[in-house]
Amino acid sequence: MAMTKDQIKAAYPLPVYNFRVEIDGQTVGFSEVSGLNIAYDTITYTESATAGPGPRILYMPGKPKVTTLTMKKGVVAGVSVKVLYDWINTVALNRVVKKDLVIRLCDETGAPVISWKVINAFPTQLDAPSFTASANDVAIESMQLTADAVVIEQA
Repeated sequence: MAMTKDQIKAAYPLPVYNFRVEIDGQTVGFSEVSGLNIAYDTITYTESATAGPGPRILYMPGKPKVTTLTMKKGVVAGVSVKVLYDWINTVALNRVVKKDLVIRLCDETGAPVISWKVINAFPTQLDAPSFTASANDVAIESMQLTADAVVIEQA
């Protein structure tokens, strides 16, 4: 039996290429974002043996782990470049500015479906592109961020 368009939309996963990144309410075009995860340390607890052979081992969730994101983009002259350079320069000046970021995965119309809010992020590394005179690749720079948490929001 053939599926309708609405059934296909509901049953198939969204493609990963249609996303946008917002920093300070300003959309910055990145070609890749990786490291969006929510993870916790694991605590091992051993109970003493009271009614059986040997101790019982239990595992519990611990503190949240630090989130490290990597964002890559093509080098383009414009406002978005200044936003990133000014932001990493706050670290060099010892006046770290923590910002919230939102990464939105969009459907085919550009409407956000799922959003990842990255809380209290700050840049820890900025890598310039590799320069090669014999290649005609796009100049890609990457920025690494450390954040307190990631929160997932449905649209």
